[in-house]
Amino acid sequence: MKITRREFLQISGTAAAGTLFMGGLGFDLSAAQTYAETLRIKGARETTTICCYCSVGCGIIVHTQEGRVINTEGDPEHPINEGALCSKGASLSQVVNNPSRLQKPLYRAPKSAEWQEVDWEWALDRIARHVKDARDRTFKTHTTVNERQFVVNRAEGIAHVGSAALDNEECYLVQKLVRSWGLVHVEHQARL
Repeated sequence: MKITRREFLQISGTAAAGTLFMGGLGFDLSAAQTYAETLRIKGARETTTICCYCSVGCGIIVHTQEGRVINTEGDPEHPINEGALCSKGASLSQVVNNPSRLQKPLYRAPKSAEWQEVDWEWALDRIARHVKDARDRTFKTHTTVNERQFVVNRAEGIAHVGSAALDNEECYLVQKLVRSWGLVHVEHQARL
């Protein structure tokens, strides 16, 4: 069936007028749509956070209920994304609620092919011990430049790379921490 341009405009105009006429009779669905949107997050705890995927640092509103993430959406008050999310940020709840997600740290002994579950306490103590040993082994108190000695007090065997999932205040605290260890090789993911 061939439709001329005039017939297409007549059909479109009739459809538009019909839609306006139906809306004018009291068929306002905005209240029902708003009510339906609030049902799934009703009674949920709302928390704001930063997306962990890339160095952009978009703001996310996370709704949790009974310890489970039930909804994630962009934070409209966040200055970076202003409520918008990419596909990775929008799928964040699937990462958190994934039954295959690791809940405990895994350790693989040197020259072993097997991973074993360990307690958080043991894993954190082991990491702290390795950091302390590396710091003690590579710590320099003095350096010589042109036959003059200078006090430097730095650990040259450890570096730190910051995370884009941290906000400014958290980055400031991490910077203070690693500088107190004597680290001079400090970088951030956003610059890489």
